[in-house]
Amino acid sequence: MRIDKFLKNSRLIKRRTVAKEACEQGRVKVNDKEAKPGTEVSKGDIIIIEFGTRRVKVEVMELKDHVTKDGAKEMYRTIE
Repeated sequence: MRIDKFLKNSRLIKRRTVAKEACEQGRVKVNDKEAKPGTEVSKGDIIIIEFGTRRVKVEVMELKDHVTKDGAKEMYRTIE
């Protein structure tokens, strides 16, 4: 699954276009490498997102195409 789609489906970022822009600006890393919007993610990958001064680090637990609001939290595990 593409990183921009994962961020939207997991509700870490509200819209896919915002997720795409964050990747293009270098604010998203997958396994310590800068991620482009088309970067593929899989179970066990570590994602780091920088929101201004805040930094979120999560591990990918599941990949789902269609998710409910409650199910979105099961897609990742917060590390930091």
